[in-house]
Amino acid sequence: MEKFRILDLFCGAGGFSCGLDSLDEFKTKVALDFDKNAIHTYKKNFPDADCVCGNICDDEVKNEIIDKSIKNNVNMIVGGPPCQGFSLKGKNLGLDDPRNYLFLEYYEIVSKIMPKVFVIENVKNMISSGKGYFINQIYEKFTALGYKVKYGILNAVNYGVPQTRERTIIIGCLDHDIPLPKEFVKTQATVRDAISDLAYLESGEGENISDYIHEPNTNYQKMLRGNSKQLHNHVATNHSKVALDKLKLIPPEGDKSSMPIELYGNQKFMTTWSRLVWDKPSPTIDTRFDTPSNGRNSHPFLNRSITPREAARIQSFPDSFVFYGNKCSICKQIGNAVPPLLAKAIGENIIKECNENE
Repeated sequence: MEKFRILDLFCGAGGFSCGLDSLDEFKTKVALDFDKNAIHTYKKNFPDADCVCGNICDDEVKNEIIDKSIKNNVNMIVGGPPCQGFSLKGKNLGLDDPRNYLFLEYYEIVSKIMPKVFVIENVKNMISSGKGYFINQIYEKFTALGYKVKYGILNAVNYGVPQTRERTIIIGCLDHDIPLPKEFVKTQATVRDAISDLAYLESGEGENISDYIHEPNTNYQKMLRGNSKQLHNHVATNHSKVALDKLKLIPPEGDKSSMPIELYGNQKFMTTWSRLVWDKPSPTIDTRFDTPSNGRNSHPFLNRSITPREAARIQSFPDSFVFYGNKCSICKQIGNAVPPLLAKAIGENIIKECNENE
């Protein structure tokens, strides 16, 4: 089977590339993002990729990406173009909504390069918005280019990721249908599987590079440690006294129902000031997992939010994948990423389907 040479658009830190490049049949050649910190992280982790930091709407940048992709014989494009212009209410403008311009940029680059395969990752409600109007427009646009398009909602937890994270996945292929990968996990990975070996830092503790203190407790931990000799990004947020006093009131795996109601603050959702549960998958990791008031992202029993490395573990990044930038940027990079194990499952299915149709 021919090797897939990938252009990763809106690449962020590189979750999509991390999962795909773990398979011999895939190699990311070109990557684009406008976030300098994310591109720095990407370059460090994918030194062989030709990385571009710039705005996809800039014609110079767009032409550079297209030229580099042609030079590298790119035959696959992946990415998650941010799309804000759809909702379950209001006008159903779909691709005519100016907020969806980034999706149209993705489409234009596909139309110029015409890769054998493209994959789009996006939020779950892309499919339901406007009673299917938006996804139907996307389907028609890519079908008109000659692609056979399949789409649906995948939950990362069904592909080995210790996190409930539902996302729309769209796969297009010029040669034949490529369906979405079937769920293969019988026993879901849990928070304990992911981070129990890292349960020792208190608020404000930790170094950007440190030694492992405990041996791995689970197969998942062994898998993500791989051959790593040191731990990166395992640094606990230095919480305020007010935050720590609140966390001390919440029992292991508990929630804010243990706090006096007057301490709830302005956060109205029940999940705020809640702890992760050891033997369940984590809820969706977002870009503010370092903030206890943001949701169920505090440690199961320690009085702190989870660290970037713990969040990266829950996202299924290997320990060898190092994140760069300030704390806020690293949280954003991790929270916005495609879980590598989900990307890997998509890649394995593409290989299987292409082999069967050769």
